Amino acid sequence: MISVNGISLQYGQRKLFSNVNIVFSPGNCYGLIGANGSGKSTFLKILSGEIDSTTGTVSIPPNKRISVLKQDHFAFDEFTALMTVIMGHKRLYDIMVEKDALYAKADFSDEDGIHSAELEGEFADLEGWNAESDAAKLLSELGIAEEFYEMPMKQLEAGQKVRVLLAQALFGNPDILLLDEPTNHLDIETCMWLEEFLCDFENTAIVVSHDRHFIDKVCTHIADIDFGKIQLYAGNFSFWSESSQLALRQRSEANKKIEEKRNELKEFIARFSANASKSRQATSRKKVLEKLTFEDIKPSSRKYPYINFEQEREAGNELLHIDSLSKSVDGEKMFDHLTITVERGDKIAFVGPNDLTKTTLFQVLAGEVSADNGSFKWGVSTSQAYYPKDNTAYFKGDYSVVDWLRQYTDNTDENFVRGFLGRMLFSGEESLKPVNVLSGGEKVRCMLSRMMLSQPNVLILDEPTNHLDLESITALNQGLEKFRGTILFSSHDHQLMQTVANRIIEITPKGYIDRVGTTFDEYLSDENVKQRRKQLYS
Repeated sequence: MISVNGISLQYGQRKLFSNVNIVFSPGNCYGLIGANGSGKSTFLKILSGEIDSTTGTVSIPPNKRISVLKQDHFAFDEFTALMTVIMGHKRLYDIMVEKDALYAKADFSDEDGIHSAELEGEFADLEGWNAESDAAKLLSELGIAEEFYEMPMKQLEAGQKVRVLLAQALFGNPDILLLDEPTNHLDIETCMWLEEFLCDFENTAIVVSHDRHFIDKVCTHIADIDFGKIQLYAGNFSFWSESSQLALRQRSEANKKIEEKRNELKEFIARFSANASKSRQATSRKKVLEKLTFEDIKPSSRKYPYINFEQEREAGNELLHIDSLSKSVDGEKMFDHLTITVERGDKIAFVGPNDLTKTTLFQVLAGEVSADNGSFKWGVSTSQAYYPKDNTAYFKGDYSVVDWLRQYTDNTDENFVRGFLGRMLFSGEESLKPVNVLSGGEKVRCMLSRMMLSQPNVLILDEPTNHLDLESITALNQGLEKFRGTILFSSHDHQLMQTVANRIIEITPKGYIDRVGTTFDEYLSDENVKQRRKQLYS
C-alpha cells in the first residue's frame, strides 16, 4: 500500500497539484491519466521519492520495496545487462557487492566471517541464489537474446536498453511498481507479454501510458489529474471515459427524472461489469464496478477536439497500384519487390519491426523520396493528405496559428478559421500563438486541421497518435473510424489498429504478409500468420 496525504506541488505561480489524498492498495493496477503537462510523470517522481512535494507526505509501510522504470538509458552503461536487471532490487545488489568485497579481502578476520554469515542469511531470504536465473528469464521473455546478458549496456541498442530497464523494474516482485510509459519502443509481442505480467501482478502498480488498449487491459482503477486534483475512479479507461461523458450528458438533461438517470447508469455499469475476462485484473474490476452507485459516477471537465474527415469527392475504383517497389536507406533494405493493389475503402494498417520501413514507404507514396526500383500509380480521381511522423518542416517561421492554417484553406475568412481552430481546442488567445512555440500535441492538432480542410479521399498517416493526450487520441480514433475514404497508416496504438483497420500488411526486408478483411487482433492470433512471421524473421 502507498498512502498520499495532503500532497501539493507548486513551481513559482504554477500549481500542479493541491491537497491530494489517495490510498493505492495492493492487488490493484492504477492508470494515471491527465492532459499533456498535467504532471503525471512528476507525480510518479513524488511517489518514488525522486523529488519532494511542496507540502504533504507519501507513506509506505516498513520493509515494502518500491520499483521504478528508469528513464535514463545511459545510467547503467558500465554494467552488464544481467547485473543491471539485478540492480532493480537495491538491497539484494548491495549485499552481493558487500559479500564480494569481504571475500576478496586478504586479511579476512573472524569479524568479517560473522558479518559475511549474516549477509549470506539475508541473501538467502531474498532468494539471491535465484537472482541470475530470474533476471535471465525476464530478459528472455522481453526479447533479449542470451548473447547480450553479459554485454555492457553501452554496447546495446536503444531498444534493447529499454527492455533491460523494464526487466530491472519488474525484477524481484516489488511491492509497489511505478511504470512511466512502459510500452514505448516495445514490439507487439512484448507489449502483450507485459499486459499478461501486470494482469497477474498481485501487488500495487501505478502506470502512465497513452496506449488505451494497454491501460484498459491492465488497470483496475483510473487516477485522473484534472484542475490540480487527482480523483480516483473504479474501472479501466474506457469505463472512465464513457461513464464521465454519460454523467455529463445526464447533468444537462434537466427534464429527466432522477430515477430514470439511476436506471440508465445501472444498465451502463452492468454492461461493463459483465465484460470480465479470466484475468485477475478484469475480475477485480468486475467486483468493484458491481458496487458502484449513482453518486460514484462524475462528469469530467476534459475537452475533446472535433476530428472529422470529409471527402470533397469519392475516389474511383482504381485507387493505388504498387508494382515491385524496392527501397534501401543507408545500405539497409527497407522493402523489396513490394506489390500491392489498394482498393477503395481499404483502411490498411502497416506493421513491422522497423518503423523506418513504414515511414520510408509513406514518403515514397507521398512523393517526398524516390524508390530505388519499381513503380506506383495513384488513380486519377484520388486526392491524398499526408501526415508525416516528423512535422518540423511545417512549423518554421513565426506565423500565428490562425495565419498558419489560413495557408491551407480556400476560405480565409477570419471567423471561419478561428471557428475551425476552436473545435480543435485552439480558442481565444491560443489561436494567436506563434506556431514555432507550439507543443508536440498542439502541432499534431494543427496538422490534422490542415488535413481536414483539404477534404481528401485518401489519408496517409505515419504514427499520428505520437504526442497526443488520451482525449485527442480518442477523438482521432473516432474520426478515422467514421471516414468513408481510404486510409494507409502506421501506429503503435493497439486500439486504433483494432478499430480502424480492415486490412493488415506486415513488411520485413525479406518479404511481406497481406491480410485483407482482417482485424488487428485476428491477425495476431492467426496461426498461419504466426508461422509465416517466423519464416520472415528467421
